[in-house]
Formats: sequence, C-alpha cells, structure tokens
Amino acid sequence: MRVLPAEYEACSVSFLPKQVKLPRGFGVSIERFRRQRAVDIKTAGSYVLPNWYDPQGKLRTFACRTTRVSPFRMIVDVPVVGKIGDTLTSYFQDFGNLEGDISDVMTGGFLLELKMTQAMRAKMADKLVWLEKKHKNAEIIDSRTDARFVPKSPHSRVTLADGSVYPCFIIDVSMSGVAVSSEIQPPVATPLAVGACVGRVIRHLPNGFAVKFVKKQDRDELNALLMKDAPF
Repeated sequence: MRVLPAEYEACSVSFLPKQVKLPRGFGVSIERFRRQRAVDIKTAGSYVLPNWYDPQGKLRTFACRTTRVSPFRMIVDVPVVGKIGDTLTSYFQDFGNLEGDISDVMTGGFLLELKMTQAMRAKMADKLVWLEKKHKNAEIIDSRTDARFVPKSPHSRVTLADGSVYPCFIIDVSMSGVAVSSEIQPPVATPLAVGACVGRVIRHLPNGFAVKFVKKQDRDELNALLMKDAPF
C-alpha cells in the first residue's frame, strides 16, 4: 500500500498516514490550517453549492481558486461562501474532481475538508510535491505573458447601472476585459463596472461572465482599479 510522502507524514496531527476517511464532524480552523504543512498554490477551478440554482432551475457553477492545499484540506477563494457543513463538488485543473465539506469560512473563502480514500490522498500528496517544485519556474513563465492574468486580490465588486453592488470573484483579467463569477448573471450587453473599470457583459461563461472594458486599461494600474469603487 502506498503511503503519503515523508513531507506530509511528518507534519501535524491532521496528516494521519493510515486514515481513509475523516471522522464525522472532524475539521480544523482556517487559522490552524495555516500553521500546518501545506502548499501555497493558486489553482483555478469551479464548484457547485447545494441549493444555488439559476433561473432555469439548474445548480449554479461558480469559479474559484485555491490558495493553500494539503492532501486533506484546502483554502479556496470564492464568490459565494456557503455555510459550514455544506457538502460540495468541485473541479480543479491540477487535481480533477473533488468532493468535500466546508469546515470553516472567512470573507470571500472557505476551508474545504476533502473526502478521499488513502490512495487518493497519496496521489494528491505526490502531485503537491511536484507542483511545489514547479512553482517558481511557473511564476517566471507567467510573468512573460501579456494576455490574461490573475490579479493580486481575487475579490472585487460588480456595480450595475442602478447602483446595486454585488461581490464578485475575478477569474482572470486583461487590459481589455475581465472574467468574473458572482451570485448574479447579468444579461449580455448589460453596462456595469468591475471595481472602477467600466464595461459591458459580452458573453456568459459556464461559471460566470465576461466583461469588455469601454477603454483599454494600464496593466500596472489594473490591480488597484479592480479594488476601487465604481465611478458612477
């Protein structure tokens, strides 16, 4: 039987080498998890919460991004937080389909306790060791691109023409537009602002919508503009 890599077996009590399932009610706080052995990595994904439906009666899919991951749990930045105890399904580019329970929440994010077999945790641990080693090289490659990128903060606000404001999660952004996920799904052509960047909805995405700015933005100023209030 495979066991978790030594990097994870030797860490805190939550990394139990022979544990197959998390006991009912088991969980740690976000604060405690930040002190445990884990990998700080941003991986794009999507998730589905129970009882969140679109106008057609289908479960809504929201975009999200990991910030800290271990073979047992992960912190995820999200547009809609959900409640402690919610069971959800998710998909991440680097990890595939994952299921888990929300064990703690914070503004714009939650801690997800992963439901996995021992073999799945071992595979996850191997992947995390590989991703951690690859991380620095990936940062160098990403810094050369001048297309879409992930802003420093994933959270912003969508302001509609009537002045209503909704929190949103930024999937990615470029100098000409931004893709976001939010509890609202404005119709195509809706004028709005994401932070202080004014634009219109140009298409819907499986987990959100895309906005084209009315004018091209300066890349160096985008991070600050997305955090500001709408100019109207």
